[in-house]
Amino acid sequence: MKKLLLLFALLAPMSATAKAPTLQITPQPREIKLANGCFNVRGAGFNYDSSLEERTVNAIGALADDISAATGKMSSVAIAAGVKSSSEAAKIKGIYFLKDASLPEEDYRIEIARKGVKVTASSHNGFFYAVQTLRQMLPVGVYKGKAGGKWKLPCGVISDGPRFAYRGMHLDPVRHFWSVEETKKYLDVMALYKLNRFHWHITDDQGWRLEVKRYPALTEKGAFRNGTMIGRDFGSNDGIRYGGYYTQEQIREIVDYAWERGITVIPEVDLPGHMQAALTAYPHLGCTGGPYEVWTRWGVSEDVLCVGLEETFGFLEGVLDEVCELFPSEYIHIGGDECPKVRWAACPRCQARADALGLVSDEHGTREQKLQNYVTARIQAYLADKSRKVIGWDEILEGELGDGATVMSWRGVAGGIAAAEREMDVIMTPNNYCYLDYAQSSDLESEPLGIIRDPKRAVTLEKIYSYEPLEGLSEKAAGHILGVQANLWTEYIATPEHLEYMLLPRMLALAEVQWCAPADRDYARFHAALVGHQQAILSSLDYHFRPEE
Repeated sequence: MKKLLLLFALLAPMSATAKAPTLQITPQPREIKLANGCFNVRGAGFNYDSSLEERTVNAIGALADDISAATGKMSSVAIAAGVKSSSEAAKIKGIYFLKDASLPEEDYRIEIARKGVKVTASSHNGFFYAVQTLRQMLPVGVYKGKAGGKWKLPCGVISDGPRFAYRGMHLDPVRHFWSVEETKKYLDVMALYKLNRFHWHITDDQGWRLEVKRYPALTEKGAFRNGTMIGRDFGSNDGIRYGGYYTQEQIREIVDYAWERGITVIPEVDLPGHMQAALTAYPHLGCTGGPYEVWTRWGVSEDVLCVGLEETFGFLEGVLDEVCELFPSEYIHIGGDECPKVRWAACPRCQARADALGLVSDEHGTREQKLQNYVTARIQAYLADKSRKVIGWDEILEGELGDGATVMSWRGVAGGIAAAEREMDVIMTPNNYCYLDYAQSSDLESEPLGIIRDPKRAVTLEKIYSYEPLEGLSEKAAGHILGVQANLWTEYIATPEHLEYMLLPRMLALAEVQWCAPADRDYARFHAALVGHQQAILSSLDYHFRPEE
């Protein structure tokens, strides 16, 4: 009877349409085959292939340490001496982490028998995700090294890997600033649920958060604003000086921290609009010459960089030089969204630039729209010389782009579909499914102050789970969808508790959209795992979240 109860506790509740038993793991693994029996992890030795990266060994060691602390029985960690294959490891007791170059990058396989466990992968990320899966299969105490529960793994085989290579989450530290430790906590929960891209929106009208040695005034003047609007009253100001920025040392610390957890940090320097903080520091780079002030309210400023001034491009290149030194990411996000053209239309230098380029207004766009396309193409070419690719919001589709530009579709899905049909790479992040600053319930009175007022626009847990990124795409175009990302803008989010509340548990639904094939997604199964296990994990790690019942 006790064995039956143990098995029942380990298995997640299943919907009537579920094809096979599943464990309470999020995101749901691609394939789970359970067998009779269990492996006791108390005191089990952890053994790893000598070819594994140091960061992989660190992740394995952290799991062993937490199990040791929780069970009171030491788990050793050592190189798997003399073991050259997984078949040899099967004959030895313990938990073995062995490289298998035949597995796709980020895939992993866990084989659990009564006497031992084999974990195979071909990359750090694969092994790291296997560790996260093992953690979720153990009592919640494993996350804080606390005793309690049955320290056994059910026998069977888990074969797993992601649907999309790009699985992103975005954070805005401009409207409200998040410390290094708060940012690390954000990365921690991303890593737990196997997200691998952190889109960091570090510049905007309301503050410049990136230290640039060549342009010190960006942080001396542009990182602080003289107050913040109160609630939804755009004419108000609380009068409290607000701001902050990340030193280059802190940026490297965060980039390294993310890398240890299999996450690539993609910085965003939004251009040529959303630049009022930069213009406050260097007013001569604007069309009017200023004076400017770091914006104290939300919205979109009409003051943008003067692109008729050649010095503007020297400034952008100087900033991007240091960005490329700080961030090893293949991609640099250059924004390109919400750039008003009224200053350019009235600026003699911008108009002279448009004349020199032979730009005319026609059915394909205005002179000023084409001028922005010139800026995008020029910056794209500059970054290409540094072996970097650009990502831009879907407004960059308004003109011709060079090969290699990636579109981030935010104004619904239409822009992403259009770009993919043009054989451009796309990251889907439609606001109607993936904007986590939107309320989580249509009962807006029960939710904190947020950016939307229409209850029909709420992004509920079930709604984000229902999103299918390839819907409406031809088979050929579907191959250009790199992945999915959710965005968390922070105009109305001022505290870490509020930030986590808006993020969780919706990010878990996002994780399954990113990771699982449509056939493997089942909201009833997901919700049962959330209520039955994942919320306990989040609580143990001191995250604030909107509870589900």
